[in-house]
Amino acid sequence: MRLLTGYFALIFLAAPLVALIKSISGIRGTIGGAVGAGLTPIDIVKYAAAFGTWVLQQTQNNTIVIGRDARISGDMVSRLVAATLQGLGINVIDLGLSTTPTVEMAVPAKAAGGGIILTASHNPKQWNALKLLNDKGEFISDKDGQLVLALGDSEAFDFAPVTKLGSYTTDDTFLQQHIDAILALPLVDKAAIQAKNFRVVVDAVNSCGGFAVPMLLEQLGVTTIEKLFCEPTGDFAHNPEPLPENLRDIAKTMEKGSFDLGIVVDPDVDRLALVNEDGSMFGEEYTLVAVADYVLGQLGGGNTVSNLSSTRALRDVTEKHGGQYAAAAVGEVNVVNKMKETQAVIGGEGNGGIIYPELHYGRDSLVGIALFLSHLAKFGLPMTHLRASYPNYFISKNKIELTPEIDTDQVLAQMEKRYANQPVNTIDGVKIEFDKEWVHLRKSNTEPIIRIYAESESNATADHLANKIIGDIKEIINR
Repeated sequence: MRLLTGYFALIFLAAPLVALIKSISGIRGTIGGAVGAGLTPIDIVKYAAAFGTWVLQQTQNNTIVIGRDARISGDMVSRLVAATLQGLGINVIDLGLSTTPTVEMAVPAKAAGGGIILTASHNPKQWNALKLLNDKGEFISDKDGQLVLALGDSEAFDFAPVTKLGSYTTDDTFLQQHIDAILALPLVDKAAIQAKNFRVVVDAVNSCGGFAVPMLLEQLGVTTIEKLFCEPTGDFAHNPEPLPENLRDIAKTMEKGSFDLGIVVDPDVDRLALVNEDGSMFGEEYTLVAVADYVLGQLGGGNTVSNLSSTRALRDVTEKHGGQYAAAAVGEVNVVNKMKETQAVIGGEGNGGIIYPELHYGRDSLVGIALFLSHLAKFGLPMTHLRASYPNYFISKNKIELTPEIDTDQVLAQMEKRYANQPVNTIDGVKIEFDKEWVHLRKSNTEPIIRIYAESESNATADHLANKIIGDIKEIINR
């Protein structure tokens, strides 16, 4: 059986053609439009200046690392950001075309005060974003994010005089340093991977994974690599979110039976989806489950963390190995904080985001690939057999698009009240548990929607549960 990952939308308002979303996770928007409505050059400069000012105030460190994915607007955005930071007296180290985890690792390695990743992650090509990192190479906190947004809104910037402008240097060597660090990990078994002579298909949606993933595979000893959409042109060949409905091309290639596994990454290479040898989906929720199973098995146990919207299967696997599972609010920074609090040895998010703290505290598809291949090599059987070894849950993913007059917080409060007799978690929206089934309702940080995730051991039951909750929300909204 396959994991259900499609979206069913209850539409109240069509998504705008131009959008600018300011949140603690960064500044995200569609390129063009009016200032303040889309991600225009003015908005890019304003919030780059805000972040640079914050870094100078908080760390007195005048070095910032930047890097970008391959989307069409990336070069323009990068040049605007670099020049703005230089104007503040900040020295810019530009990694150029890079992956999100590579930039995250480069920040502390370069002893920088922060980092900016220029990527809209899984969003379509008309989007771009400034994703903001602290001096540890981790996403900035809610508190710090609010300070950056306030600086941007007030435009309280003090640019440097001409004699104190920052420098600009490039460094295209850090991806190799990233891969070297992965190869040095004790749980990455290059010999086992090489002995299996895996035949791999890679879909990198014409972004940075197109060179980063094959580079890693080759150094792991994989010699047969079929590349789909691996030219980093930014002209995405399909919707870049690695969901089953967007992966038909790689599925057709795998169905021919000539390959052992398929690897799919999003444009900035922090989400990893896998395809079985028969073209079926391993399930993005099960990327973390499988990697955690391997890590916990090799270490003899340990704690894990995922967000509230991730599959229960991680908890089952963790408890099988004698460890403790903890849930965090959605968002990488929240998962990382919970991992540090619980001393988790592996964690991440159910969208295919692997966080392996022995390398660094950030979602990293490259380390996920290395650990998964080590696991598959030692398991000794095809992908479909490995997938069948895990508890089988289905997640129904849905969303409700919002109009401005809808009081989202009131809707969620009413849902909490309506299901007060069930176990309810409100650290991030409302999560309602029904034995091994659950529903999670939350406002998106990046889009004007409520996400509704429901999980059950049955596909039909997950859909039914989600539809029941959608009906409840419609009733509340229409009162």
